[in-house]
Amino acid sequence: QVQLVESGGGLVQAGGSLKLSCVASGNIFRLATMGWYRQTPGKQRELVAAITSGGSTNYADSVKGRFTISRDNAKNTVFLQMNSLKPEDTAVYYCNFRYLYVNYWGQGTQVTVSS
Repeated sequence: QVQLVESGGGLVQAGGSLKLSCVASGNIFRLATMGWYRQTPGKQRELVAAITSGGSTNYADSVKGRFTISRDNAKNTVFLQMNSLKPEDTAVYYCNFRYLYVNYWGQGTQVTVSS
């Protein structure tokens, strides 16, 4: 069982920045692909960014050039630096841990961007 604890959400004005963190329990973090997803009411959860164990990254088109995902394997932590935030970035952001056949989710952290 892997537990994921997210932090860093909050309220920010458009154009501002936030940095999300997600700490994972256990000792296989370095092997996992870590991702950030987001969800708004009535919509499906969507991938925002992901980073593999080797450090390869991919981003949703809507956040390319504004968001950066990174990881610190020594601290079992994945980050999402969000810059130039827009009101449409408002959502609950979820951390995801994926390794082989296991898939875990964090509890989510609210990000609200005011116009």
